[in-house]
Amino acid sequence: MTTVAPITSIVAAVAGNRAVIDGLVPEGTNSHTFDPPPSAARVLSEADLVFVNGLQLEEPTEDLARSNMKDGARVVEIGTRVLPKRDYIYDFSFPKKDGKPNPHLWTDPTYAIKYAAVVRAALSKADPAHAREFAANAAAFTRQATALSDALRTDQATIPGGRRELLTYHDAYAYFAKTYGWTVIGAIQPKNFEDPTAKEVAALIDQVKAEDVPVIFGSEVFPSKVLAEVGRSTGARYEDTLRDDDLPGDPGDPEHTWAGLMRYDYQTMITGLGGQAPTLKALDTTPAVPDDADYPQ
Repeated sequence: MTTVAPITSIVAAVAGNRAVIDGLVPEGTNSHTFDPPPSAARVLSEADLVFVNGLQLEEPTEDLARSNMKDGARVVEIGTRVLPKRDYIYDFSFPKKDGKPNPHLWTDPTYAIKYAAVVRAALSKADPAHAREFAANAAAFTRQATALSDALRTDQATIPGGRRELLTYHDAYAYFAKTYGWTVIGAIQPKNFEDPTAKEVAALIDQVKAEDVPVIFGSEVFPSKVLAEVGRSTGARYEDTLRDDDLPGDPGDPEHTWAGLMRYDYQTMITGLGGQAPTLKALDTTPAVPDDADYPQ
């Protein structure tokens, strides 16, 4: 069992055809507020491994899993394992006083590679007979994620003036921004996922005008009349199609993968800010297939 779609995709990439994988959180759902139905208890009780992001993202799901797991089953908190506490980021939507760090590591390819390593280790422990295949699958995923990272660095250099600035609805790019040299100007979504107050909106409008922000990035999962109004009031273009954890296309489509999701978001951000993204556009986002070099000798 897995939770959000990007994690489901990464786990599937590493497991290959050696596991049956079910994602519990429907795509297009607010993962922060998702409350699993009672029927999920039965499904979770059948799982050998339950992969969650951790960092307090899916607490109701994790609690349900731990209270219904069969003997020998394990919950694997991937994000909690790869992110030391010293590197926790607290920000607009995740204030430090609430004690919940920003959990969106998967939007950064360098962390996605670490996710794949944790998944490989957990699968290999659960099914040592196929550890060699899991290692090869993880290596193929790493190669694809590295190519995505390289394409991102190439294309983001085309943004005029080097202004890699993000004003978003939901702050899903904090770790990405730190790694790739972007600046997150702000995120409009408060911690309770309600629209901000009129005072907060006025302050945001002033900030957008002062910093001459050319485009505001909304979320396709969280439509926001507030961001649209900020755009109208400031002249900034409102781009409302960023995807935090909703994979493009339909299951089985070539782009319906973690790599497809991130390529879409990076292209949207770069071109929205006036850059070009030919390297990203040319990238293959179909599930990575191991070659002979990926298998441990």
